[in-house]
Amino acid sequence: MFAQRAISISNLVPLVAVLILLQAFNGNAQTITANVDQSYQYEDTRDLVALVKDATEFVRTKGEAAFSDFRIPGSRWRQGESYIFVLDPKGNMVVHLDPVMEGKNQMDLKDVNGKPIVRGLIGATMMSPEKPEGWYHYEWPVPGGLLPRWKSSYVRLVTTSSGSSYVVGSGTYNDRMERTFVVDAVKNAVGQIEKNGTAAFTLFHNPADSFIAKDAYIFVFDMNGIDLVNPAFPNLEGRNLLDLKDTQGKHLIREMFEVVKASGSGWVDYMWPKPGDSTPMQKSAYVSKAKMGDHWVLVGSGVYLADAPKAASVTNKMTATELMALVQNGAELFEKRGEKAYAEFRKQGSKWFHDDVYFFVWTMDGTRVFHAANPVSEKENVRDMKDVLGKPIGKMILDTAETPSGEGWVHYMYPEPGNIFPIWKSTFAKRVTFPSGKQHVIGCGIYNMQMDKAFIEDVVNRAAILVAEQGKEAFGQLRDRTGPFIFMDTYIFVDSQDGTELVNPAQPSLEGKNLIGLRDLTGKAIVRDEIAAAMKSGSAWLDLYWYKPGQNTPALKRTFVRRVQSGENTYIVGSGMYPKE
Repeated sequence: MFAQRAISISNLVPLVAVLILLQAFNGNAQTITANVDQSYQYEDTRDLVALVKDATEFVRTKGEAAFSDFRIPGSRWRQGESYIFVLDPKGNMVVHLDPVMEGKNQMDLKDVNGKPIVRGLIGATMMSPEKPEGWYHYEWPVPGGLLPRWKSSYVRLVTTSSGSSYVVGSGTYNDRMERTFVVDAVKNAVGQIEKNGTAAFTLFHNPADSFIAKDAYIFVFDMNGIDLVNPAFPNLEGRNLLDLKDTQGKHLIREMFEVVKASGSGWVDYMWPKPGDSTPMQKSAYVSKAKMGDHWVLVGSGVYLADAPKAASVTNKMTATELMALVQNGAELFEKRGEKAYAEFRKQGSKWFHDDVYFFVWTMDGTRVFHAANPVSEKENVRDMKDVLGKPIGKMILDTAETPSGEGWVHYMYPEPGNIFPIWKSTFAKRVTFPSGKQHVIGCGIYNMQMDKAFIEDVVNRAAILVAEQGKEAFGQLRDRTGPFIFMDTYIFVDSQDGTELVNPAQPSLEGKNLIGLRDLTGKAIVRDEIAAAMKSGSAWLDLYWYKPGQNTPALKRTFVRRVQSGENTYIVGSGMYPKE
């Protein structure tokens, strides 16, 4: 209902060596990072760095006596969402806004993506003896909140006059990536490649490692322009993109190679979509050479510039309702004429085939017998076809056709004809019977479809049927990120009648908690209202203000809920959408 580098933090310096390293610093970090503030673009980042620097110096001079000052509400050290925290090198939480966390070892604490938070914070300060400081990015709730948001924490090592060592830090909740963040990530990725070769590529794909943060990720190209690593667009891996142009005609990959050949490293600006998006926007990438065996590779990472221009997006020519009607009309024609209708559905410019709208026909075993846009793919069995996220497209379409209604929506990532970027496609599939008596499944989809109430009602209704039949045994299927119940910003949640969250794949930490008193950003008691509406009317739509999964910007969310009875248990099953502004 509510809503991912650096050296791998799993390879932290052994504790004994760390303590020796800390002694060597002996509180001189203040001079090591002189003028570092000038490298940050945003004022709030510079303010955070200054705060942590002063807190570190306070600990260096006053020792543990400084800790009581850090705990004073309203002081410089603890205001609003900002607070100083202190760890020791063993992972014990010495100072934290939440007193429950203090005095306990938090080394195994992880965020919603599985990132080891405390290990990462400590590791960020130990990348090199010359730089006892660093940044780490993870998801964590704001003070008093339940929903984790992206947090960038700055940490510094300090040794007191008595010889005790601590990691002092604070964080900021925002969606922005500083240029220095990606420079550090690329430099650390280069180190990993030069040390471990292709074995480092696994780290770059792992959302629980430090190389994926917010919308930043590491990419790698070989000398010929073949994409070796691309966590955001894995379908590009193995492809030669040397001649790829952005929407403004720039040969972005060629320019990256020119920069590293001339200077070894540098910045390149170009148009590129954010992960999971299809509309390119201005991006600035830092690229560098890395020695790998007897050759070199290009390593990079980028930031999407704040308020940067986006490429013009194509307005959808059909709504979900219109597409459903088109498929219904197509089904009538196929049921009357069967295979004889194929010629009509191949006519370019007809209502059946225009722009990126086209029909496909499969037999019920998954054999594609008709594809208007790609006839050469006909006769291929696509039952096991998957998208770039691992979603089993073939199985989802066939399962939809085999439901009692024989129709429904299927959502997956797929490139538009002639494009390399996979984008969300919403396909309406329907089971039809040809004059021969043989059943087929037909379908038609729209790329980059805007979220629609029809999608939400469809997925909630299907989830409700599953929960009614299987009860708690259905919960695993609802949590499956490669299944039909999670797509775009949408997922299924399940609550008990008393307000206990039973299923929440976007925020699994909420599962098992009673949220009956939870309020949205306007103060509305959303869980209480959703349960009351579902119990009274069976199903209902409600509006609330919340955060999109993984984002920090408040947004209107419209939620559809249904009351479901499974044996003696009553459940509230729902899902929501963030309407386009």
